[in-house]
Amino acid sequence: MQRINVTNKMLATGLLLFALFAFSIAAAPQSFAQKPGFGNLYYNGTIVHTVVPPAKTNVALDNFYKVTNVAVGQLGIAAVAPGNPNYHGGHWKVFIVTFNTGVTPTLLTSESAVLNAESAGLVTVTANPSQNFLCPVQL
Repeated sequence: MQRINVTNKMLATGLLLFALFAFSIAAAPQSFAQKPGFGNLYYNGTIVHTVVPPAKTNVALDNFYKVTNVAVGQLGIAAVAPGNPNYHGGHWKVFIVTFNTGVTPTLLTSESAVLNAESAGLVTVTANPSQNFLCPVQL
């Protein structure tokens, strides 16, 4: 009898631990689940995902910002994404963003942040047509 009781307690403890683990994963905030990395970029302060690997293109319609001297967690920055009427399927016109000498890089997560930093004299933004690419994104 005592052996069955111990086995039942161990089983109940294991099930409780599994349930707590499963709940903690399900309750994890979305920002925890979406970390910067390959295939991700910023759009209006959120992380969006690429659909396919980038390909060279001669058609460049949507602004894309690539920061060269970056803060931790920096990704490329898309000016538009699906749902925006100006999104053209990811035909990216590349602009290189460089923090100016003496400026500590900060995380830039939207086109408006890049343009505000440029207006404030914190960064230099330069078009680089040789890097234009096609790569659709999804929200």
